[in-house]
Amino acid sequence: MEDILLRTQNLSKTFSQGGQMQHVLRDVNLEIRRGSFTVIMGASGAGKSTLLYALSGMDKPSLGTIWFGEEDLTALTTDQMAVFRRRHCGFVFQQIQLLQSMNTLDNILCAGLLVSSNREAVAARIRELFRDVALPDSTFAKFPAQLSGGEAQRVGIVRALINNPEILFADEPTGALNSQTSTDVLDTLTHFHRQGQTIIMVTHDVHSARRGSRVLYLKDGGILGECDIGAYRHADRRRHERLIAFLTEMGW
Repeated sequence: MEDILLRTQNLSKTFSQGGQMQHVLRDVNLEIRRGSFTVIMGASGAGKSTLLYALSGMDKPSLGTIWFGEEDLTALTTDQMAVFRRRHCGFVFQQIQLLQSMNTLDNILCAGLLVSSNREAVAARIRELFRDVALPDSTFAKFPAQLSGGEAQRVGIVRALINNPEILFADEPTGALNSQTSTDVLDTLTHFHRQGQTIIMVTHDVHSARRGSRVLYLKDGGILGECDIGAYRHADRRRHERLIAFLTEMGW
């Protein structure tokens, strides 16, 4: 169990809508291994984002347990969960949600200084990550409105990684980007995964899903199937065909 970073037991999520109970997640049991790149796919309404938010502690499940190592996350209070997320989780969303009144550097510093009081160390970490995502230091002074979509998403990835999270959660990170910019962002995620970063990503896009090492397919709130496609390699035709065959079998 040493390499199991996150696991769930009978995870369920329900809510009432119009007097009817809606089952968004149904008895989800899964394990996330340290250093893996897990992709969550499924039709609209299958529960993909709900599962991601439950795993990250952003949404509390109705039933079941989420274990991070030996810690029961479902037993934490709201304040304890907020501290846990700051220290152990990073988040990349389709909408980057940078503060428009702050430049790029201050947007990231705000996140880093929530965990560390050493401003110089945080700034040094930002510069290191900027080199990793191929952004020049001149980007520090830019405000969000001055960034291209690809630049903004790479800044979002730097912000997500500033506190060295054990898991990076990504919800449709390329959903609002054109094809070339999407590839640049996916290359960035692949780079960090190869460095050992654990990633869980929700996507509806096969091109994005190819970057994962494992694909889960959700239907009606449950895991219908999963496929281990191994580490990403560019232009690996057999790997791509295996993914397509799996998605076809799932009814994609």
